[in-house]
Amino acid sequence: MSEIRIPIAKPIIGEEEIEEVAKVLKSGIIAQGPKVAEFEEKFSEFVDAKYGVATSSGTTALHIALLSCGIGEGDEVITSPFTFAATGNSILYTGAKPVFVDIDGDTFNINPEKIEEAITEKTKAIMPVHLYGHPAEMDKINEIAKKHGLFVIEDAAQAHGARHGNKKVGAMGDIACFSFYPTKNMTTSEGGMITTNKKELAEKARMLKAHGETKRYEHGVLGYNFRMTDISAAIGIVQLKKIDEFNQKRIDNANHLTKELKNVEGISTPKALDGVKHVYHQYTIKIENGDRDKYVEFINENGIGTGIHYPIPIYKQQLYLELGYGEELEKTEKAASSVISLPVHPSLSKEDLDTIIKVVKDASAKFG
Repeated sequence: MSEIRIPIAKPIIGEEEIEEVAKVLKSGIIAQGPKVAEFEEKFSEFVDAKYGVATSSGTTALHIALLSCGIGEGDEVITSPFTFAATGNSILYTGAKPVFVDIDGDTFNINPEKIEEAITEKTKAIMPVHLYGHPAEMDKINEIAKKHGLFVIEDAAQAHGARHGNKKVGAMGDIACFSFYPTKNMTTSEGGMITTNKKELAEKARMLKAHGETKRYEHGVLGYNFRMTDISAAIGIVQLKKIDEFNQKRIDNANHLTKELKNVEGISTPKALDGVKHVYHQYTIKIENGDRDKYVEFINENGIGTGIHYPIPIYKQQLYLELGYGEELEKTEKAASSVISLPVHPSLSKEDLDTIIKVVKDASAKFG
């Protein structure tokens, strides 16, 4: 296999992050401490939310957010099947049932028009995913949720800094969850964050992620050890200063790719709704004609990394088949069989972008 010279993702860690981590190590306070509290405050301000609760990962953030909303055994949560498995799994962790509805074929996000018909007396929440950095249609989703008395839990793992109009992802539902995994738009190495404007949800989340403690060594509820460390928070505080620059570079890279690829036969380039700030965690094209596997093989052989996010809908994963799932949703199936993500990260040079464009054009001429 050819060497990948242009990776699909590349975390950017500078001397500032290294220096801040060294300070934490020298301080001796390396578990949850003052840096975590600082990061919670600064990140919640970044998304225009009143409260932030740092966690050990985006998955644990989702788990805790669901529990904070009282989701449990016998409940149903409506969500997207076209996302990373953690979205559905976090619902299972609570004892609730994920209910999958189809996506919009252009944005890849949950289709609001399909949500209402999936609501039952057991439905307690809607969990939209802001996939690839494109905000879900939150105005429509919030309207449906209000009508039926449901919680809205944003899975914002891929959408740091995204917005719809003047509303930022992370403060558009009842509660939201972010991931800081190394491939995300900003990182803490591993880590997550819950944001909310509701004090009671923040207090419940803070308690649940720290062994259910109401005060030191007093445990009011069954909780977990889902805390972030000061080491991770120190990285996050520095990354937060850079996220707007990182995102703008992603947007510029995406715009350049789209300009050069939008008229290439056999593929379609990403689309964004009017008024949306898409932060391009992934730049994802669809193969409309031809064999996707041949495209991927050819692009990789030419030194460019690719990703398929996601080749198998959650409802077709083995775990879910054993739970009785296995339905087929038209737009989800189409996306799962046709998407390819191309590099869009801030480290790309003009030469890298031109190489990506040439190789994709060559692939389309050969296989499209």
